[in-house]
Amino acid sequence: MTVATGTRLGSYEIVSPLGAGGMGEVYRARDMRLEREVAVKVLPEELFGDADLVARFGREAKALAALNHPGIAAIHAFEEVGNRHLLVQELLEGETLRQVLASGKVPLRKALDYAVQIARALAAAHERGVVHRDLKPENLFVTSDGRVKILDFGLAKVTRPDAGAQTNLPTESRGTEPGVVLGTLGYMSPEQVRGKPADARSDIFSFGAVLYEMLSGKRAFRGDSAADTMSAILREDPADLAVSNQSLPAGLERIVRHCLEKQPEQRFHSAHDVAFALEALTGTSGVALPPVRSVAKPRLGLALALAGILAAAALGYLARGFRAPPLPSWKRLTFRRGAVWNARFAPDGQTVVYGAAWDANPIEVFLTRPESPESRPLGLKDASVFAVSPTTGELAVMLQARTTERSYERLGTLARVPIAGGTPRPVLENVRYADWTPDGRELMVARIVDGKHRIELPPGKVLYESRFPIHTPRVSPKGDAVAFFEEEVRFSRCPLRLVDLAGKVRTLGSSTDWWNLAWSPDGREIVYGAPEPGVSHSVVSVQAVSLSGKNRILMRYPGPLEIHDVARDGRVLLGRLEFESHLVGLGDDAKVGRELSWLDGAFLADLSDDGKSLLFTESEEGGGPNRAIYLRGTDGSAPTLVGEGEGLALSPDRAWVLSRELGAKGALVLLPVGVGSPRRLEPEGLKGVLSGDFFPDGKRLLIEERIPDQPARTFVLALSGGRPSTLAPAGYRLPDFGHPISPDGRRIALVDAGGVVAIFPNDGGAPSNVPGLEAGSLPIRWTSDGRSLYVYRGGGLPARLWRVEVATGRRELVREFAPADAAGVATIEGLLITPDGRFLVYFYAKNIGSLYVVSGLK
Repeated sequence: MTVATGTRLGSYEIVSPLGAGGMGEVYRARDMRLEREVAVKVLPEELFGDADLVARFGREAKALAALNHPGIAAIHAFEEVGNRHLLVQELLEGETLRQVLASGKVPLRKALDYAVQIARALAAAHERGVVHRDLKPENLFVTSDGRVKILDFGLAKVTRPDAGAQTNLPTESRGTEPGVVLGTLGYMSPEQVRGKPADARSDIFSFGAVLYEMLSGKRAFRGDSAADTMSAILREDPADLAVSNQSLPAGLERIVRHCLEKQPEQRFHSAHDVAFALEALTGTSGVALPPVRSVAKPRLGLALALAGILAAAALGYLARGFRAPPLPSWKRLTFRRGAVWNARFAPDGQTVVYGAAWDANPIEVFLTRPESPESRPLGLKDASVFAVSPTTGELAVMLQARTTERSYERLGTLARVPIAGGTPRPVLENVRYADWTPDGRELMVARIVDGKHRIELPPGKVLYESRFPIHTPRVSPKGDAVAFFEEEVRFSRCPLRLVDLAGKVRTLGSSTDWWNLAWSPDGREIVYGAPEPGVSHSVVSVQAVSLSGKNRILMRYPGPLEIHDVARDGRVLLGRLEFESHLVGLGDDAKVGRELSWLDGAFLADLSDDGKSLLFTESEEGGGPNRAIYLRGTDGSAPTLVGEGEGLALSPDRAWVLSRELGAKGALVLLPVGVGSPRRLEPEGLKGVLSGDFFPDGKRLLIEERIPDQPARTFVLALSGGRPSTLAPAGYRLPDFGHPISPDGRRIALVDAGGVVAIFPNDGGAPSNVPGLEAGSLPIRWTSDGRSLYVYRGGGLPARLWRVEVATGRRELVREFAPADAAGVATIEGLLITPDGRFLVYFYAKNIGSLYVVSGLK
């Protein structure tokens, strides 16, 4: 090691050495600016003058910076200090997988947990076009709380192999052209051994070698010399895992073998598929691991005591307890990359009709069958499927299919068309859902009228109406009721309700989220997907609830599953989702944005006036049960955890964050960004769920009260105390994103129940509308001069942001943008912009879906 303890490298003080390799010496260091400990990787002195290596060091640092994933060691900075180049990373506490393996094989459930984490991280890297090329136990770090991190993505060693009898040769990393060997011998793929280019499938082979070693305690490929090891990789299969680990399920052996195929084309197609196959063997997937094959014999004394009937009963109990449940059978139907909107079985129970937007193309209707991997387009562009008539096979389809600012809210024109094709016959506009009655004669529709969400059967006859969004309504097999989810926005609940033809409503249960529903063939149960109380939000349970409200679990799965339909024989049509949320920063002269996401569910909250500070909430697994609020620089620097809850706004001086506690009665809390104590706000006379924003003076808040079954109300609250004053009549609310208050604090842009923008003076005068501004437009922020609003209207790509003059309605296009990879992206769900319009941050969700037919769910 060449850097002494106590040495200052820029703002980093070296504390102690951590390790060294051919392309870096790693030290524990103290970041003096942010007062935290980090890991600093430094190029060795003998490599200072190698311009190619220095350039490669920088390129790899940039590649790593793009890989924001909890399973990949995070990069904080890449800096040049004198003639040294520093790669600053998060400091991990724990041990490498190599150190873990020093004690032998890893216990089965722990090995599966590690493997799923590694596969998920690899999948995230591969989606960014980054291939590791040197996956091995030394580059896998197990933290003290059981998380696995992949280290050194793309930073292979540069020392050339010596011609000795080594089976763990160092790595060559110069160049990626054919003929250059990259990787560590023993974990290299056959194509790497041959010096051929390595792609993502090469990482899958290396992953298979690592998984084999975790399960067996022995290396998959190891010979007495380098040549012997290379020969084994090219020509031999490792010994059966059952030899060293008899407790392994047969399915796991097949997964490992599939990873270790000699030909890349015969391996798993993606790390996503590897993770999915492994998850199907874990307890959270609803598929139990087979039992240990040998059970220890009881002691003789105990066996004698348990004689006669007691012995028989005990043995019977043990036999039942150790019998593995039958495994559900999964058959994949779709293989392209994109979003699946809706899918239904045709009357024959085999043909599946679905709408999907593949490869960033417009939504289209397709037909497929389980015996064929191909899907046939029906010739319906910009269209999706609502339902298939159970008697005639006639399709109810959505034409001019579009999304709102929320990617899962879709609507279009209801039309009827034969399943064999033909010209659609339009029926009704602005429909969100539709379903056939069992006799195939009538259609039930769900649509929005005057800001209210309605269920109508037949169209025009209202069965149910609500202020809250209604999702996936389905007519019962008897035609006497409609089941649906009602999303009570901002109240963290989604009741599952049943309404009969007379309009009588019952609630069968409630969840914090919804993932579609369908009726069982006999009409006695409703099958749906949703998180369970007390279970991780990232685990979706496939459940069945009876008409009396009795619930049972059919399967648990670590990720979103959509219940599309149930066939007459009980087979379930499922949609498996890969969900990602992204925050992207975009300067006024930038064509490619900077990824600013952090964990697995970043949700946009606020952007400072100068565009340098971003506030966001981690709302998925990474955020924990109470969610987590972060503040980070838009230059890509690491985020700072502010506290728990939902982030709402950053104070003008950036000293405080306005947040909301979770739950139906969540209170407002001021969280200090630096030193200080949280301050709970309890405005006199107000209750229920609140949201809000700071006035420009930082001394007042604009707050919104939302109580179930009552219209929103807006108030002005002085932080010094006192009773809040009413700003607008009931029914006006704050926009979902942005700063509705003008720079001088005198005007506020609110939205009514129909989505129309109204400008309210702060002194209590009459409101005014913006000429020509259509309903559904979101006022994002006022311009610096207070004369115009930045306005966004969701739905479709590319997104367009307009500058609209409040007095005249004159509009000007400010920016047009879209994600670089738009597959699975329906719309930009939210954005914020600085008052000068020079920097914006946008938020979008990516949903990559696949359809499966699952048999055996009982």
